[in-house]
Amino acid sequence: MATAPSRSPLHKSLFLQVVAGLILGIVLGTAAPQFAVGLKFFSDAFLKLISMIVAPIVFCVVVHGIAGAGDLKKVGRVGGKALLYFEIMTTVALAVGLFLGFVVQPGVGMNIDTTKLDAHALGTYSENAHKLQGAGIGSFILNIIPTTSFDALARNDVLQVLFFAIMFGISLSLVGEPAAPVSNMIESVSKVLFRAMGLIVRLAPLGVLGAVAYTVGLYGIGSLEQLASLVVLFWVAVALFVVVVLGIVLRVVAGLNILRFLLYFREELTIVLATASSEAVLPQIMRKLERLGVKPAVVGLVVPTGYSFNLDAFSIYLTLATVFIAQATNTHLSFGDLLLVLGISLVTSKGAHGVPGSAIVILAATLNAVPAIPAIGLVLVLSVDWFIGMARALGNIIGNCVATVVVAAWERDFDRVQARQVLSGAVTVDILDDAGPSVLTEELA
Repeated sequence: MATAPSRSPLHKSLFLQVVAGLILGIVLGTAAPQFAVGLKFFSDAFLKLISMIVAPIVFCVVVHGIAGAGDLKKVGRVGGKALLYFEIMTTVALAVGLFLGFVVQPGVGMNIDTTKLDAHALGTYSENAHKLQGAGIGSFILNIIPTTSFDALARNDVLQVLFFAIMFGISLSLVGEPAAPVSNMIESVSKVLFRAMGLIVRLAPLGVLGAVAYTVGLYGIGSLEQLASLVVLFWVAVALFVVVVLGIVLRVVAGLNILRFLLYFREELTIVLATASSEAVLPQIMRKLERLGVKPAVVGLVVPTGYSFNLDAFSIYLTLATVFIAQATNTHLSFGDLLLVLGISLVTSKGAHGVPGSAIVILAATLNAVPAIPAIGLVLVLSVDWFIGMARALGNIIGNCVATVVVAAWERDFDRVQARQVLSGAVTVDILDDAGPSVLTEELA
């Protein structure tokens, strides 16, 4: 019978520390904006530390998961199910953006004269847009294949690292027993990397403090007043998609409550909210999903793939922003134009990974494929992109977490009993150490 471990003091709670950093950032940004802008150093440093460890963790987790699975047919089956789920949810998300844009009509009445918009404001993004225009599916697939394995790791290209890891893991599995020392070494390296991740995550409150202080100091609390309708509508759209669409999917497939699910990832979601970067919590998310009861092989395949193929909130933004720009510039969209927007978005939404200023760049590529909409209208959304980006990152990471659980349940690689215990609070999970979930009640021992 297990004894109940003592609870940690509240001041040691990572979640409360992150929230404290968030509040302090708002206060400093309001009271001393010039000083607060300089605190961006903390955010940049934290993100660089996380970025430093993401690629090797993805490689080790995927390789170990495939080699440990044994059945290569199972690996292929998991990948196929994940891609099918991604396409279904992307289509639903794109449709939600179109529907809300036309029902709420956030851009109607703005009457923007496109000849008076500053085209130079798009200069930085235009330089990157050529990466997507006219590239086609063939070019996209070629970009998944790394020039060298070291190049993929050095550039932190998660999709390329994933490709190489899958190849390496399959080869390791085919070699069999002679390759056991390599597999054991990768497992040991993975444990070391997760321990390093635990050390880095302790700095999350400083990262959040820097990000929030910089944002409030630079833009001000009232910076949402311009284009507030689009910002509010997008946040509401993401919230509805998460609670209603993903909530129903999670309940039906895995039998879990979406609100408890979100509470379980509260530390990671708070970090994403402050930094507007879902990659900042990729290692922690993978570890927590394993502790929730998802087999490591499924986590290793679905989560990294989802970062490029399962961008639910980004998909909502793509169609919603397109309709908003059309309405703001008094551009009439026919039913054919809407179908074109939907079809083009299904393709361009997969190109967001690894492109600087990806949201604006992908939106530019989408608009250029729809001649009826003036691409210069992108200037309208630049000023609020950071605030929209926070909701995009939140929605994307939540969608990936739900996708992993759904695919695992579909594949019968999901421990529902353990998941319910963890989400109910009967079992605690601490990703800062290597121990498994701790039982809090003797009845569960």
